[in-house]
Amino acid sequence: MQYLEEILQPEVQAFIRDHAHHDPYALTLQAQKYSHLPIQSIAEQIGARQKARYKLPEWYQTDAIVFPPGIPLEQSSSEITAKYKSTLVNGGQLIDLTGGMGVDTFYLSHSFQQTDYVEQNTELATLTRHNFQALGQPGIQVHTDTAEHFLQNWQGKADVIYLDPDRRAEHAHKVFRLADASPNVLALIGHLIQKADTTLIKTSPLLDIDLAIQNLRFVRKVYVVAVDNDCKEVLYLLRAGETLSPEITAVNLSAKGKMVQEFSFTRAQEATAVVNYARPMQYIYEPNAAVLKAGAFKAVAIHYNLQKLHPNSHLYTSTHQVPSFPGRSFKVHHSCTYNKRLLRKLLPEGNANISVRNFPDTVDMIRKKLGLKESKNTYLLATTGPDNKPIVLICEKVS
Repeated sequence: MQYLEEILQPEVQAFIRDHAHHDPYALTLQAQKYSHLPIQSIAEQIGARQKARYKLPEWYQTDAIVFPPGIPLEQSSSEITAKYKSTLVNGGQLIDLTGGMGVDTFYLSHSFQQTDYVEQNTELATLTRHNFQALGQPGIQVHTDTAEHFLQNWQGKADVIYLDPDRRAEHAHKVFRLADASPNVLALIGHLIQKADTTLIKTSPLLDIDLAIQNLRFVRKVYVVAVDNDCKEVLYLLRAGETLSPEITAVNLSAKGKMVQEFSFTRAQEATAVVNYARPMQYIYEPNAAVLKAGAFKAVAIHYNLQKLHPNSHLYTSTHQVPSFPGRSFKVHHSCTYNKRLLRKLLPEGNANISVRNFPDTVDMIRKKLGLKESKNTYLLATTGPDNKPIVLICEKVS
C-alpha cells in the first residue's frame, strides 16, 4: 500500500511530529516549499492526529500509527466507548464483521482468545493490520471481505459477533434506520443468531430504541452510552430466544473513561410505574442524557423515591438529597413565577446558568429578557409545575 509506505518513511514521520500542531490546510498551501515530501498525505495525517488526540489518546501516543483519512476516523468509536464495550462481552472467539478503523476490534480483542477483523476496503484493512501490530495486537486475524460474504461462508460458531453498520448512504448523507445501513443487520439476523452465542450491535443514538428492539427480535439487553452527558451510541445485545422486555441500561461515562452514573430498568417497569407529582421541594434532579434517551421517565422516579414536577418536564424533587441520582442535582433557594422584576431582585449580581425543561421560552430568550450572564455557582431552571403553570427555580448545583 503506497500510502502506508510513504507515511512510514522516517523523514515523513519526523515532519509529522515536528508539525503536530500546525494547520494542515496551511501546510498544503506551502506544498512547493516541501516538494520532496508527500505534503497532501502528511497534512491528512496531521489533521487526523489532531482529531484523534482526545478521541483516541492511546493511538495518538503510539509511534507508527497511521490514521485513515476522512470518514473511517469520523465514524470510529472513541477509545472511551470502545473500552466500555470490552467490559460487556468476553469469550474464546470474537468476529468484528464491520472492522473499519479497528478501534472497537482492538479493545474488544483484549477480552477474547481469538479475534477476527472483517473489512471490505482493502487499503483500510491493510492500514488497520499495521496499526494492530503497532499497538501490540498482531494476533488479530484480518480478513478482506464483506460482512455478508464472510458470514455466509464461515464455518463454525463464535462466542460473539460484533457489528457497527455503516450509517452513510451511497451519496454520503447519514442514515439511521437499520434497514438502510450497510450491512443490513435485519437481513442477517438469522445467520447472526446461528453463528454466534451473542451478537452485539452498535447504532446511532438517533435510532428509535423500541423500534430497534421490535425489529431485532432477539434483544436481551440495551446499553445507552453517553460521555460527559453527550449521548454517543446505543448497543443491542442479542441472544437466541425472544425476550418480551429486555433490560435497558443508561450509562454516563466521564471523559477520563470512568463510570460516573448507571441506571437499569425495563419497559415493563416503566409502563407500570405510578409517579406522584409535587411542587419543588428542597432538591431538584435533572436526568443525564442517557437516562432521557433510554426513556426512564417514571422508573427513575420510583427507583429513587422521587416525585415529578410535571409529566412532560422530566425534572424530579425530594426533601432530602439523593446522592446517587444519575444526572445533575440542585439545591433550591427560590421558587417563583416567571417575572422579570422579581427574578432580577433574586439575582442581584445578574449571573446564572440557565436550563430549560418544558418551558415556553428558550435559554437565549430568557437570558436576553433578564439580561443574565453566565455563572459558576447559580443555576436558573425554567420549567412547568404540577399546576401546568411556568415556574422558575433558582438553585445551586450539588455533588
